[in-house]
Amino acid sequence: MRMALGAVVVVLAGCSRPVEPKWGLTDAAAELGISFRHEPGAEGKFLMPEIMGSGCGLFDMDGDGDLDALLLQGVPSAPHQLYRNDGGRFTNVTEGSGIRPVGRGMGVAVGDFDNDGRPDLLITAFGGSALYRNLGGGRFAESGQRIPGPWPTSAAFFDYDRDGWQDLAVLNYVDFTEAGNKQCLAATGELDYCTPRAYRPLPARLFHNDRGVFREVAGAFAKALGPGLGLAVMDANGDGWPDLFVANDSMANHLWINQRDGTFVEKALESGVAYGEEGLAKAGMGVAPGDFDNDGDEDVAVLNLMNEGATLFRNNGGGDFTDVSRGSGIHTETFRFTGFGAGWLDADGDGWLDLFLANGAVTRREEQRGEAYPFAERNLLLRNAAGRLAAAGGLAETGVSRGAAFGDIDNDGDVDILVNVNRGQARVMRNDLNPERWLAVDARTGSRVEVASEGLPRQVRVSRTDGSYLSASSPRVHFALRGAVTLVLVDGRPVPAARGGGILKP
Repeated sequence: MRMALGAVVVVLAGCSRPVEPKWGLTDAAAELGISFRHEPGAEGKFLMPEIMGSGCGLFDMDGDGDLDALLLQGVPSAPHQLYRNDGGRFTNVTEGSGIRPVGRGMGVAVGDFDNDGRPDLLITAFGGSALYRNLGGGRFAESGQRIPGPWPTSAAFFDYDRDGWQDLAVLNYVDFTEAGNKQCLAATGELDYCTPRAYRPLPARLFHNDRGVFREVAGAFAKALGPGLGLAVMDANGDGWPDLFVANDSMANHLWINQRDGTFVEKALESGVAYGEEGLAKAGMGVAPGDFDNDGDEDVAVLNLMNEGATLFRNNGGGDFTDVSRGSGIHTETFRFTGFGAGWLDADGDGWLDLFLANGAVTRREEQRGEAYPFAERNLLLRNAAGRLAAAGGLAETGVSRGAAFGDIDNDGDVDILVNVNRGQARVMRNDLNPERWLAVDARTGSRVEVASEGLPRQVRVSRTDGSYLSASSPRVHFALRGAVTLVLVDGRPVPAARGGGILKP
């Protein structure tokens, strides 16, 4: 199904008979044709980029209505891999695509920076970044524009000045170099990977899009340094302008509030998101905005180290947040894990957003001592029961998971997950919900979509490609349905929708 840029498309399927849906996440990578294996290039030197892992992306590169997949490699000698999706089956089309490895692959960002209607790519890497223009037909060409940064990680395209052109924010990690690699020791006296505290943190960078040409906004984020890993665009204070949430590793998080004049002010501390309720900085990696309590605004989850627990900040409105990690259950469920990729999805079709976490340790797990790569953990799906999160069963496989991208790869109405696994096979966590009734909306990135339907709470989703960890997700937003649709709003504007179904392209 082909969709025009910026158009709103509503897809409704199924009959009106309410049923208890079957659901679950199944690793279907081999079945669907994805055979990518990530290599970190670990050779016993304990270089920091080895353990950080790489991201991935789900995006419709050729406009055929199917989500294609990009998986980044961790060594410069191996290629990133691009897979074309043909009706739910993937084919490796890397050769001839124009995408090539640059340094140690880190992050993927997707956006249409030249306004030609095709999604373009930024690939960040330790050793250099590359901005690719989408030529159509699965072919890309480097734009020739340099996006500087010593160690870029997550990035996001977003129109911060609302001039119709997508600008670019890029996080940087620390001032590590291979020549300046420090030897750090575990508590046992063994060599181990250093924490980011061993190196100087770096500022994020902002680039303004001047009709397809990026120009750095000097000093935009220079007043607050941090080892940035997780990045999400969200309207934190409800004023209709995009703000930036940054998860920093071992330092306070940042919340950059858009001043609506081309500048940003950092307000994490006064907004309540710099630290958790303990008042301590945690090892922020992945970040996931989403309306977990169905009150109409986006809350934000931040994934942290084992023995820290993930943090969930509830949005109280007007730029004020409260740490509800313990009361929501997320602290207890995640305390034994180190989280990276993350995203909210309604996995069970009950109208409440559940949370998927891609987990993998960064220091040796004692129960795996003696194994070649003792960092494996299982991923988690936390089911949301009216604002209370509890781990669901069924995710038994272990690995060192890092980047996670979210989207409906088989167009069956539920959200699937692509996971890049450090020193392991990539996974496609296929959602087997297969809902009888569902609604999907394709809207311009950053749009707020609100849906009311009989028998379920009113649901709010924001169209985004950013968030998670080093990864880019599909901007399509999904809604569970049981009864008839009574209201669809896109950025506050009513969109006509048939009560009983159909496809709408206003």
